[in-house]
Amino acid sequence: MSASDDDDIPRLSSHTLAALQEFYSEQKQQSDPGGDDKYNIGIIEENWQLSQFWYSQETALRLAEEAIAAAGDRGRIACVSAPSVYQKLRELHREDFSIYIFEYDKRFAIYGEEFIFYDYNNPLDLPEKIAAHSFDIVIADPPYLSKECLRKTSETIKYLTQGKILLCTGAVMEEEAEKLLGVKMCKFIPTHTRTLGNEFRCYVNYDSGLDREI
Repeated sequence: MSASDDDDIPRLSSHTLAALQEFYSEQKQQSDPGGDDKYNIGIIEENWQLSQFWYSQETALRLAEEAIAAAGDRGRIACVSAPSVYQKLRELHREDFSIYIFEYDKRFAIYGEEFIFYDYNNPLDLPEKIAAHSFDIVIADPPYLSKECLRKTSETIKYLTQGKILLCTGAVMEEEAEKLLGVKMCKFIPTHTRTLGNEFRCYVNYDSGLDREI
């Protein structure tokens, strides 16, 4: 190749190269974040096609604290389609708790053995290591506001829990939630990082701190 031919090869500017390196670095961090950073809410971006909407930091913290209080010392907590709560629980470094994340989105497999692939369409298709009624509390956030989705997710919840249930879903599901799970709407109103079109509420079937604050 002659010098003139070499001169014809397009080259990226230093600014463009730096931008590309930053982009690839961000992509790598999102696909394989390391250390405690992988528990930050938003480290895995919302996928709207999967109806994913993350809780605000304040709500995730409040629900995580509620789960810790409800589970008791060295408790077991199941987060069903509620990754924001799982992330906040682990961000609190509560290693004395056993916490599992049940999710359809396999990007959450970064959480290793605590990740359980979960498809609400097959509510009891769970690995053998997940025994019936083995969790002190189940926190669930069905991905879709439909009776079918809530009904199927309720099968999972009732299989997993020893009794306590914390359900987060739309206010329009209040009657169906009470019928399926015996839960009552709380005073606490959860918020998300984005504004949702439907009013969102929390429901419990036990004496909860979420019902003692407005």
